[in-house]
Amino acid sequence: MTASGRRAPVRLRMACTWLSLLAAAPVLVLSFFRAVGLEWPVLVVQLLAFTPWLAVPAALALFLSFPAGRGWLRLLAAALLACQLFWLFPLDAARPSPPAAAAPAVSAAGQQQATVDLNVMSVNSQFGRADAAAIVDLVKDRRIAVLAIQEHTQALQDRLADEGLAAALPYRISRPADDGAGSAVYSSRPIEPVGVLPDTPFLMPTVRLVAGGGAGGPRAVLEVTSVHTLPPVDTRVGQWRSDLEAVARLADRPGHRLLMGDFNATYDHMEFRRLLCAGEGGLVDVGAASGSRLLPTWPMDGQPLPGIAIDHLVTSPGVGSTGYGVERIPGTDHAAVVATLAVPAA
Repeated sequence: MTASGRRAPVRLRMACTWLSLLAAAPVLVLSFFRAVGLEWPVLVVQLLAFTPWLAVPAALALFLSFPAGRGWLRLLAAALLACQLFWLFPLDAARPSPPAAAAPAVSAAGQQQATVDLNVMSVNSQFGRADAAAIVDLVKDRRIAVLAIQEHTQALQDRLADEGLAAALPYRISRPADDGAGSAVYSSRPIEPVGVLPDTPFLMPTVRLVAGGGAGGPRAVLEVTSVHTLPPVDTRVGQWRSDLEAVARLADRPGHRLLMGDFNATYDHMEFRRLLCAGEGGLVDVGAASGSRLLPTWPMDGQPLPGIAIDHLVTSPGVGSTGYGVERIPGTDHAAVVATLAVPAA
């Protein structure tokens, strides 16, 4: 073999070593931030939202470590990939498990407790630009009983009325606004206002509804909050944390509860995981409980960013869920999130 021939494998090993290190470096840095539960600066908070995508450079680093022929690099890349897989598929112990998701709830006396099924849906309309006809069609197709809209505007409300939303959801509590702060909750059953979360830039109303009860059947009471936290950008990351803490305090209220909307947070944010631990029994992220937490909900408008899940359905632990899904709505950068809830009868 010539000298140039002997140098080729050396050059290949060196190239693979450097390329593997380049792929592993950002994974190593962000893995540290993900593992250490502190209130990080805004740039770190934003980057942590894309943690699921770190599995790609971690796998690339491991692949390149083999031709590099360096054992320490192989171990490092393997450890980083193992961390990503652990965070991609968290153990069931990492979150409460809704008892009604697999079987009907059981009362304290040991008797099977009846539940009331309720189809729910939430969508951020991006300043009211969402396609009203698509929203109404989805409501009818999925037989939605409760719809929450964030960034609700009067123009969108008028278009929804023109498309016939009132035929499916005749009851509404709405406070439209043109600056992104507007909110609306539509329902197939009568709803009553409970209140609005204080000290939040975006309106986050809570309503109470009674489901079921027809022909002597089971009757369930559910409190629904339309969630829209401030996005963690610029100097507003403190308000984002304050908004999530305000939402978490709702878990201390008695009764069955649904928090749905644009949390502007993912499962990889310590602040969102802390919210899920709020209250006596914790809360349940319906997407995570269904094994679908990686289905992206934003961005849906062609932005050159990897998709992430920042829109959620979160319930009190006694509420079961099935049929979780993400549906694209033209005109908005957020997908709608839908599911069927099993609310224990009162």
